[in-house]
Amino acid sequence: MSSANFEEYKVWDASTRVFHWVNFICVVLLIFVGMVMLYKKELGIVSIDAKIALKTVHVIVGYIFSFNVLWRLVWGFIGSKYARWKNIFPGKGFIKQLGDYRVSIKSSSPQQYLGHNPLGRLAVSLMILLLITMMVTGLVRAGTDIYYPPLGSFVAEYIVDANTSPDDIVPYNSAGTVKSKVSELKSFKKPFGVIHLYSAYILMFIIIVHIYFVIRAERKEGGSLISAMFTGKKLFKQKPVDIED
Repeated sequence: MSSANFEEYKVWDASTRVFHWVNFICVVLLIFVGMVMLYKKELGIVSIDAKIALKTVHVIVGYIFSFNVLWRLVWGFIGSKYARWKNIFPGKGFIKQLGDYRVSIKSSSPQQYLGHNPLGRLAVSLMILLLITMMVTGLVRAGTDIYYPPLGSFVAEYIVDANTSPDDIVPYNSAGTVKSKVSELKSFKKPFGVIHLYSAYILMFIIIVHIYFVIRAERKEGGSLISAMFTGKKLFKQKPVDIED
C-alpha cells in the first residue's frame, strides 16, 4: 500500500509484455514497408530488384511477427491468469459484464479491472483474430510471391518447367516457368493479398481506437494501464472487480 492509498497488483507476466512490444514494433515496420510497396511507383521505385528487396524485408519482419503471434497463442493456454484466453475472449456472462461496465463508466465510480475491461477484451479479441489472419495470408503470399517458406519450395516446383531447376527461377520473372501454371498461381494468391491488405487497414483502425480508449481509461479510471505494459503492475485505489474471478 502506498502513501496515496494505492494498492499494487502484479498483472502482466514478462512473456505477455514482450509479446506486446515485439508485436507493436513488427506491426509498425510491416505497415511502413507495406505502404512503401503499395506506393512504390509514386515513390520512384520501379526496378524488379528493388521490388524483391522490399518484399524480402517485409517477409523477414513477417516471420518475427508470426513466431511472436504463434507463441502468444500458446501462452494463452499456459501463461499466467490474465494472459489466458478464458480471461480475454468473451464467454459466458460477458454481455452482462459489458453492460455493467458501460453503466459504470457513466457514473462517478467506473469499474476497474486487473485484466482487460470488457471493451478491452473485445478490442484485443478482434486484434488477435486480425493478427492470425494477417499471419496466414502473409505466409501464403511469401511463398507465392518470392518462394519463401513454408510454401515457397512447393510453389516453385509446381510452376517450374521441365528444363529448369526450381532453385533457378526468379520472383516476378516468367523465365523457366510454365505460363499456364503461373496464371493459375496468380488467381490462387490474389484473394490472399486482398484479405491481407484490408486486414491491415482494419488493424490500423482498431489500433488507433484501442490507443484512444487506453488513454481515456487511464485518465478517467486509473489503473496505470500504459505503464503496466512495461512493469507488469497496476495500481488501484479500489478493489478490481475481477480479482477473484
